[in-house]
Amino acid sequence: MNTTDDRTALATDEDTASPRRSSAVETAPVLSAVWPLLRIAMALIFLWAFLDKTFALGFSTGRDAKTGAVDLFGPAAWIHGASPTTGFLEFGTQGPLAPLFTALAGNVVVDWLFMLGMGGVGIALLLGIATRIATVAGVALMILLRLAVWQSPNNPIVDEHLVYALVLIALAVTPAAHRMSLDAMWQRLPIVRRLPILR
Repeated sequence: MNTTDDRTALATDEDTASPRRSSAVETAPVLSAVWPLLRIAMALIFLWAFLDKTFALGFSTGRDAKTGAVDLFGPAAWIHGASPTTGFLEFGTQGPLAPLFTALAGNVVVDWLFMLGMGGVGIALLLGIATRIATVAGVALMILLRLAVWQSPNNPIVDEHLVYALVLIALAVTPAAHRMSLDAMWQRLPIVRRLPILR
């Protein structure tokens, strides 16, 4: 048995692998910061859609499609009784499921479920709490929107709804995503301890 050669080979292997380990250690702090920032970015996507439709802030809601004129807090706002889903369900759906979604346009229950979903998922992601419910609700919303659109004009296979759904799942199963959040405090609440679905 040549122990000297074995030790030399082992040292060579360690030297070869060390750059990889060093690289992983160097990128760890970056990843630990990126995950919570990604969570917050996703939260703002959901929250902005909720706020824009609630108050007609002039982006997708409250802007005249022909003239570009903006009517802030105008009649298109949900707080003034306008339906936040009618425009999309009547004119934005296509594919074989379009008739099904169009039939839901103007339904008050659909409006409330949609808005509660957008607002609830946004708040949960922003605070880093109730990630299980937020993930299920967010993924369900994205899948429904994908089915309603059916095929993106830019990509027939993958669109932003599918990407958002995958990001939500990744955030839910990545511990680093819970940094910069109220998750630790949330987990200590008695009701959360009794009902794991709220975690």
